[in-house]
Amino acid sequence: MSTLEFPTSRTAWFKDARFGMFIHWGVYSVYGRGEWAMSRERIAWSDYEPLTDQFTAEDFDPDAWARLAVQAGMRYMVLTTKHHEGFCLWDSAICSYNSKRRGPKRDIVAEFVAAGKRAGLKVGLYYSLGDWRNPDWAAGWKGDVFARERFMDYTHGLVRELMTNYGPIDILWYDLPQCYSPDEWRSVELNAMARSLQPHILINNRALTTEDFATPEQHVAASSQGRLWESCMTLNDHWGYCPTDTRFKTPAAVAYNLATIAAGGGNLLLNVGPDPRGRIPEASAQILRRVGEWLQTHGQAIYPVERHNLKWYLFGPVTAKGNTMYCHLWQYYGSEMTIGGLIPAVKSATLLTTGTPVAFEQRGPQLFLRGLPKTSPDELMTVIKLELEAPPSHDLSTVLGGADIFPDFPK
Repeated sequence: MSTLEFPTSRTAWFKDARFGMFIHWGVYSVYGRGEWAMSRERIAWSDYEPLTDQFTAEDFDPDAWARLAVQAGMRYMVLTTKHHEGFCLWDSAICSYNSKRRGPKRDIVAEFVAAGKRAGLKVGLYYSLGDWRNPDWAAGWKGDVFARERFMDYTHGLVRELMTNYGPIDILWYDLPQCYSPDEWRSVELNAMARSLQPHILINNRALTTEDFATPEQHVAASSQGRLWESCMTLNDHWGYCPTDTRFKTPAAVAYNLATIAAGGGNLLLNVGPDPRGRIPEASAQILRRVGEWLQTHGQAIYPVERHNLKWYLFGPVTAKGNTMYCHLWQYYGSEMTIGGLIPAVKSATLLTTGTPVAFEQRGPQLFLRGLPKTSPDELMTVIKLELEAPPSHDLSTVLGGADIFPDFPK
């Protein structure tokens, strides 16, 4: 399927969603040093496998996860149904190493999907194409043709289970396609099968075909082709549970990332890593709730908004829809600020953060905003709403020293 010709009815929700919850959860949460620990620390399978029965999920409450996502202003959730370690979080007839037979003794995927739907969220299933546990994965890319074919049949069978057993699924999110080509993965066939079972599903680009949306990781990279895209990011430095990792992004940094991504027409898929009992760390939950509070006031500036080429303002990201322009003040300049190069006439200016009108004067290529609070009225990020006589546009040629840059990326 061409990724530049999207069926509107299928993709409209994703285009407007802007914000989603990524959930990395598996046996690696028991080890507590992130989802790549088995590989990075070269842990033998004989040492890693016993951790499975400590993955109890006794406090797993998918409705609580969904409530948190809603509180944060998120519109969808994506769960790692099988990460690189090979443990399946569903009742698989193909892979015996699964959460129904081991550890939780529960079909985690079934509970997750049902909870997401109850909360009115779209639901996505992450699937790692790579598999450290299955010997055929490594043997195949080392040249064993029969092992490779067995592994591809295994992969297609597991994806078929996910696409068949849990009702409507909104996103299929692949990962770790390295070591094989699209032809070896039989990616076109795999995705055709998924779409035959889930006609409205969206599929990412990590089976090495372009598909529906791009997935820049841990950075913002707006698509230059007008296609759908989604930045996936961690809240701290790990995807999986790591209690010693306290380098969390601040709520202000999350709000800035979200506004920057929305300005480029993308989505932010922000990760949490529950502990082996199924609890999302409170530090993560507090950040998400605070962002949700900010969105209650500023959400109209985030979703749905249109993509505009308005990236060069030094104060922060700019979003827009119709004749309305939203200025996200990551850099707050005090009681007066100047916006240069704005072409349409301004009809009104409002401090969206407080709802109060802002005095303005438009003189040539400069818009002067006056009477603002001396300090930012919102600790995350203040937003000014401008109503214009036409859709926002600007003329760089009238701005002396203009540059297509942003402030330093917040941490």
